[in-house]
Amino acid sequence: MEILLDTANIEAIAKYAAALPLAGVTTNPSILKKEGDIEFFSHMRKIREIIGTNRSLHVQVVAQDKAGMIKDANTLLEQLDQEVYIKIPANEEGLEAIKELKNQGINVTATAIYSKFQAYLAIAAGADYIAPYFNRMENIGINAQEAVAAMLNEIQQNASKTKIVAASFKNIDQVTTALEQGAQAVTIAPEIIGQALTMPSIAQAVEDFAVDWESVFGKNSTIASLKN
Repeated sequence: MEILLDTANIEAIAKYAAALPLAGVTTNPSILKKEGDIEFFSHMRKIREIIGTNRSLHVQVVAQDKAGMIKDANTLLEQLDQEVYIKIPANEEGLEAIKELKNQGINVTATAIYSKFQAYLAIAAGADYIAPYFNRMENIGINAQEAVAAMLNEIQQNASKTKIVAASFKNIDQVTTALEQGAQAVTIAPEIIGQALTMPSIAQAVEDFAVDWESVFGKNSTIASLKN
C-alpha cells in the first residue's frame, strides 16, 4: 500500500512527510492554483527537497496535444529530475503520448480516468500508475468501487506492472473502499487525512487512557518519569 499526498502546499507536505509513511506527492494545475502566485519550477524543486528522491513526485502536463505533452514532459525532466512521474490525461492525445514516453523509459501516471476502458488502454500503453477519480466517478453515476476492482483484475490478468493510484476522494471511507477493492496506492488531500486522524472518539480515547494512568501513577507522570 502506498499513501500519497494530493497537494502542492509546502507546509502540509513537510508536516505529513515527517509524520506519515508517505510514498509521494501528486499535483495538478487545480491544486497548484490553490497556492496562489508561485514560481512553478522552484516550488516543485522545494517539494522534491522535502520528500527526497525515495518518494515519488507526480507533476501534470498542461498541453493538450501529443507533441505539446511530450514537450512539457521533457521540460519537467530537465528542470526537475529524471525520476518525476509525468501525469498525462488518458484521452486520445494523452494515450499516444504515454506510449511514446514509456518507449523512452520515462515514468508516467495516467490521470483523469473516469472509466474502465480508459484504464484498460492506459494499462496497455504501459503507464506506471493509473489514477481513477473515485468521487468524480460516483458523481456521474459510475460505480467507482466496482471500477477499481475491474482495473485490478485487468492488471492481474495481463501480469502488468501498472499500479492503481486512486484519487479524488471526498472522505476517508472512499479511501478505505478503494484500498479494499485493490488499489495499490491512494492520493489523499491533507484535509481528509486531518479529518481521519482528529476524530473526537480518538481524542477521547487518548484522554481516557491518560486519566486512568494518572489515577495510578500520579498527575503528569509518564513511563519515562517512572525510571529511577
